[in-house]
Amino acid sequence: MPRSAERTTPAGTDPDAGADATPQPSPAAAATALASLSDLPVAGLTRRRIAILIAALVAAWVIVLFARQVGEASEASTRADAMRVQNEAMAANVGALEAELELIQRQAYIEQQAREYRLGAPREIPFILADDAPPLAADAPGTAATRLGAGAGDVTPLDSWLTLLFGAAVDPAAAMNRPVPSEPPTPEPSY
Repeated sequence: MPRSAERTTPAGTDPDAGADATPQPSPAAAATALASLSDLPVAGLTRRRIAILIAALVAAWVIVLFARQVGEASEASTRADAMRVQNEAMAANVGALEAELELIQRQAYIEQQAREYRLGAPREIPFILADDAPPLAADAPGTAATRLGAGAGDVTPLDSWLTLLFGAAVDPAAAMNRPVPSEPPTPEPSY
């Protein structure tokens, strides 16, 4: 039987592609071919550029870690300062509480508190001020405005007339409280 002049082509190839068509590699062969770095310069990535990119990523990672450490150290310093202030406040509070404890343990304080519950001495007359009692007047007896045993600033009738006629050059109450010298001043000898 004569052979036909027809050429048989393998399945999957185009007979019209011509003689200069390159054979298509299989997908497994394509994956192994791209795995080598020699094919990357085609994409614009050289070994040097990849190394620079990795070095930049590592440097950025180190900078971020360092910044986090600095932030944590700053936060710890702020917490330590706050704790110092809190400790000083607590020390002052402890000092005040110790002073209060010392006051409470005094016999005079205990007796005063006992009087509040009407547990005073038998000869004492208990009294309690009302909660809505007004404050004492500034010139009430026993206040700091008047001294114990001092005169109330009694002005004589003559002083009243002189003040009325000539005006008050000096406060009469202050003039009454001025000490009177018992002896005349002696002149100091000059040398």
